[in-house]
Amino acid sequence: MRHTTLSACLLGAASLLAGCDALGIESATDVAAKKEAEGKAIGSACRHAVRSIEDCFGGYPRAGKAAVFAGWKEMDEYMRENAIVGMPAEPAPAEATPAASPKAPDGGKPASASRNS
Repeated sequence: MRHTTLSACLLGAASLLAGCDALGIESATDVAAKKEAEGKAIGSACRHAVRSIEDCFGGYPRAGKAAVFAGWKEMDEYMRENAIVGMPAEPAPAEATPAASPKAPDGGKPASASRNS
């Protein structure tokens, strides 16, 4: 009697622990695999954007350097084999500085502003 109760308790505990994946609890291997995949994606995106590996390391310090390098290298080989030209990112538009806008000779208002005074 005691043996069957113990077996039933162990079976119940095992079935409850098997449901941990449904709760969103990730194992250490899942976390490591996800981090590796993210690093490879970062590296390949940097290579496709014509960024050097050093710039990529500096821009993403929390990503694993080995994974970033592996992704960069894989994308480099792929681009060379298929004659793909990199797509550099466009620089962010610079904000207009006051010195860059055209001013009226009196220095008060821009030349395009209407004068009602």
